[in-house]
Amino acid sequence: MRIHIQTPADDTEFGFTPAQFATAAAAAGEPPYSLSFGHTPEDFAAVADQVELLIGSTPLLKPLRFGALAAATSLRLIFVNAAGVDGLSPFGWLPDGVTLLNNRGTHANKAGDFIVMAALMLSTGMPGMLAAQRDARWQPAFSPPLATRRVTILGTGDLGSAGARALGKLGVQVTGVRRSAAPHPDFAAVHDTAALDALLPETGILVLACPLTPDSAGVLSRARIALLPQGAGVVNIGRGRLADQDALCDALESGHLGGAVLDVFDPEPLPAEHRIWRTRNLIATPHISCDDPASYNPRSLAILFANLRAWRAGAALPNRVDTARGY
Repeated sequence: MRIHIQTPADDTEFGFTPAQFATAAAAAGEPPYSLSFGHTPEDFAAVADQVELLIGSTPLLKPLRFGALAAATSLRLIFVNAAGVDGLSPFGWLPDGVTLLNNRGTHANKAGDFIVMAALMLSTGMPGMLAAQRDARWQPAFSPPLATRRVTILGTGDLGSAGARALGKLGVQVTGVRRSAAPHPDFAAVHDTAALDALLPETGILVLACPLTPDSAGVLSRARIALLPQGAGVVNIGRGRLADQDALCDALESGHLGGAVLDVFDPEPLPAEHRIWRTRNLIATPHISCDDPASYNPRSLAILFANLRAWRAGAALPNRVDTARGY
């Protein structure tokens, strides 16, 4: 198989290297591959007519969608080194006969850590105490244990279920919300999205961990923020456009929400003048919740090779993106 990898020229943390690929291929017992690396659309164009599998991150694949892929007549698979593929939608550019894969499964361990950290910070009122520290104010804030808070996670995929498992170890009863109400082993209860409005008034901490699709964009609207009880907290590790950011800031400034921990924003990076930087009781982290440079690429390649084994066997591909759903 002829594989081409588009990798950033200056990213020493998440850019693929020949050594990483060789190590992962040997560990997976993969056969030899004809391999090339490139950084620019011109690099891909030079080998496009030979490539059967194209690998790259969303920013590097985006410029290839129109024009460059037309010459890739042997292309069969595209592997996106990311779980969310919203940056490549809509998917009308995907050539006929080409399957799109993502790296779903790469992020779970760190996502669980981050969700627990964020939930504990919100449960203890840490955003407010950090603000008091900056103002040199001695302002004790007492809180009940996290296990007494009802946590609702929107999204029961790898990120959401990792958070539910980690919270469950602390005795937290976690409710999941997804497209169907089918039971999930990591959640105490699961409801479909139609039940969200009824769940919000009983939710102490709401976690957004679902993919961004046309259906989920703006799911946490101003009206739904108002349904959350006084002092509730919000965590977002999905995508910035899942929430009405201005409505979140307004609810924090008014004191309706007790705090928020946001790792994703619209746009990214946040401009220096954006109000999120200065909103009270809000902790902003720069899209780092789920990525571990030491394991990210090796884990992604292990997932890729598992899919290639399934592809060679004519079996279902575990990481195939359903372009109709957007994930």
